[in-house]
Amino acid sequence: MDAYTTFFISMLAITNPIGNLAIFISLIKDKPLGEQKKAAVSCALAILIILTIVIWSGHIILHGFGISTSAFQVAGALVIILLGLSMLNGHAATSSKQSSNQNYSEDEHKEAKNSDSVAIVPMAIPLIAGPGAITTIIIHTQAMPDDHIITGKLVMTGIAAVLSLIIGSCFYFASWFNRVLSVSAIQITTRIMGLILTAIAFDMLGAGLLSMFPGWA
Repeated sequence: MDAYTTFFISMLAITNPIGNLAIFISLIKDKPLGEQKKAAVSCALAILIILTIVIWSGHIILHGFGISTSAFQVAGALVIILLGLSMLNGHAATSSKQSSNQNYSEDEHKEAKNSDSVAIVPMAIPLIAGPGAITTIIIHTQAMPDDHIITGKLVMTGIAAVLSLIIGSCFYFASWFNRVLSVSAIQITTRIMGLILTAIAFDMLGAGLLSMFPGWA
């Protein structure tokens, strides 16, 4: 599979637009429709900005801490596997459409409902552009050949823009989705995304281990 296709599928699974839509709806359902749509646009822009910053500067952070690419790939894959398993267990969306995500507590959920910036915190970060997304971006940027790094990052930035548009569109029409989608549909989608994400993460883990221990090949 093409590296950029893998990156897009991984990011789509991690950001999980349908699963996170349930959380977004629970946070903004008491607000006027105009404010809901404004929050959707703000969230999409925040996600794009955060992902773009990580795409272009994530490797600097990695090098600053002196972490090898293979070590980060193994550690990052384990984080993504845990996230994928959590999604497989249906922890990204509950029957009450409230968050039980590992990056977001119930107390934070209650506090966020009274906040005017729910589009940024907790939706954009840490729920969507959180540890899993950041880890995936850094792993893929580190795997790029040096002579294609600029082109690769431009393509990844384009993918981030497409993802932001998809998520923003889902949130923009949240009231319609809330009428059409059942809790079961959201949970099924979340579990499918979790399965895909876990499979991709095991590929990352295997590649990282082989890079650290080439004798295993």
